[in-house]
Amino acid sequence: MSSGVDVSALVRTRARYPQAIAEAAARRPRRPLLGHTGRLMIVAADHPARGSLGAGGAPFAMANRADLLERLCLALSRPGVDGVLASADVLDDLLLLGALDGKVVMGSMNRGGLAGAAFELDDRFTGYRPEDIERLGFDAGKLLLRVDYDDPGSLSTLHSAARVVDAMAERGLPVFVEPFLTRRGPGGTGPPRNDLSAEAVTRSIAIASGLAGTSAYTWLKVPVTENPDDMARVMETSTLPAVLLGGDVGGDAKDADAAYEKWRGALQLPTVQGLVVGRALLYPPDGDVAGAVDTAVGLL
Repeated sequence: MSSGVDVSALVRTRARYPQAIAEAAARRPRRPLLGHTGRLMIVAADHPARGSLGAGGAPFAMANRADLLERLCLALSRPGVDGVLASADVLDDLLLLGALDGKVVMGSMNRGGLAGAAFELDDRFTGYRPEDIERLGFDAGKLLLRVDYDDPGSLSTLHSAARVVDAMAERGLPVFVEPFLTRRGPGGTGPPRNDLSAEAVTRSIAIASGLAGTSAYTWLKVPVTENPDDMARVMETSTLPAVLLGGDVGGDAKDADAAYEKWRGALQLPTVQGLVVGRALLYPPDGDVAGAVDTAVGLL
């Protein structure tokens, strides 16, 4: 995709007038989290901050920032798209581009578990703090909660996540918790893999729902289980509102179609209020970002 984003203008503003970002945030027109449809369609682009740059089989698809910004601006312009989830560098660019007016803005909070690192499961809060989200007038935060029963460090992850949920609730700000039970290979080696069995997703939802001193402002961001037919039973675990996580669907159009069908069924469940999808929409197999976004919106 050829970029229409003027990188030189963005860099010039950042270098000479950095306060323009805060000023853009202060004048940004806001909206309720849920619009008239009562459903949420959020485009996610917080992957690069964790060193995860691949999409659709291309290992550095998300490394071209101008291209990513153009794809995001196109996605945000489509009818039915409510907002975006991203890290500060991306949201700052979008603020300067005027792409966040009247949109739901979700700040990504913990990006410390870098993809492929020995400390990948140490998901420390290196992104937005609750006070940042409040100061900038953003609408929600999101945190990743990966728990490995064989890793004692997961207790620290749980503790820090709980305190952030508390801090967000004190400010009346929604926080979207993305829980997984995660395992490494034999002997605790190899890359961590999220367990998407019905049993594991059920436990992860139960754990995430019980974090902190209140769940009043907690939402869940959950994957579709390996067997989509299990989702109805799995989602009975909690009464918290939830959105579906849509990950990378690979470079095959058939895989994309299969993902849409999984989402379609799960979206009918009573606690599921919408979709948060990133790479599958921004880097679709056929390259048609608008078409992929419109298809996802149609599922709602």
